[in-house]
Parts: sequence; structure tokens; C-alpha cells
Amino acid sequence: MIDPPAPIASSPSVQPALRRPTLRFMLSHPAHWIALGFGSGLPRVAPGTFGTLWAWAAYLVMQRWLSEAAIGWVILASLPIGWWACTVTARHMNIADPGSIVWDEVIAFWIILWVVIPIGFIGQLAAFALFRVFDAAKPGPVAWADGLFKQKGAAEPDWWRAGFGIILDDLVAAFCTLLVIAAVRAW
Repeated sequence: MIDPPAPIASSPSVQPALRRPTLRFMLSHPAHWIALGFGSGLPRVAPGTFGTLWAWAAYLVMQRWLSEAAIGWVILASLPIGWWACTVTARHMNIADPGSIVWDEVIAFWIILWVVIPIGFIGQLAAFALFRVFDAAKPGPVAWADGLFKQKGAAEPDWWRAGFGIILDDLVAAFCTLLVIAAVRAW
């Protein structure tokens, strides 16, 4: 007996972009949990600020239970895990850099706190405010890093590049924040 010809594969249907993730979306995949900052990226307004606040609280908890070296290892492990989570979540949302993905803010602010602590609450608050300005306004090198992996006009984004791009501009914002803090300390 002759097998019938295989059906011709039609082009995959384009999924509409998921502009605002829901709790249900977050709970549907482990990468979503991470990328959406365990829910801190779900607010409609200022998800990056909420993600950074969550990072601050999580860091203070880690500081109670982990050594400085162990926190460094957590941050180091968070980079490739975050790249994977941001990539998967952006692909599932069909948006190259959704604002609700906040793991990039989490990693970046953990790095800032890891470098500047021990400082008091006012110093931490200043670091928070400075990082938020660099992350939101994207001056100079932060804007450059943000645009480096943007794939404008691409029919199908390279999701791994997009996932790395999500994280890169926040790492540059963290570096700029640390430069300003170092300059203020030196002055």
C-alpha cells in the first residue's frame, strides 16, 4: 500500500503579542515566574520599578542567610538562568523586549547592592533612585546597549539575541550607577 503524500506545511500562524501578562500566564511556565520577577512585573504601571523593589527586598533576605561570596554565586547563576527565562518569556509573549519582564532589573540591582553594601538605608535608596533613572531614561551608553540587540523590521526575531538584549542594557545601567556612586564616594 502506498502512503498518502504528507500534507504541505503551511506557514505557522503568527501569534498576537501578549501586551500585558496575567497571573495565569506567569504560572504557566517556570521561565515566566523568573522573567516576571515572581509577580513583580505584573503591575500595569512601572513594572521595572516594582521589579527593582522586589530585587532590593530579596537581596536583603539573601544577605541575612548567605555570605557575600554565596550571594555573588547566586548573581552569577542568575545571569544565564535569566537569559533563558527572558528569552522564553519574550518568545511566548511575542514581544522582543516586554516591559513586564523585570529579571533584568533584578540581576542589575543585585549587582549594585552586592558592590556598594555595606551602606545604610539612605545610600541604598540613592542607589535605587539612580539605577531607576539610568534604566528608565536610558542616557548615552544605556541607550546604545538597549539598541544593540533590537531587531527592528525582522520578520522573526532571533529570540536568544532578544533575551540577551533585555538583560544587557540593565547591566550597563548598573555599571553607570556604580560609576556615579564611585565618583561621589571619591569626591
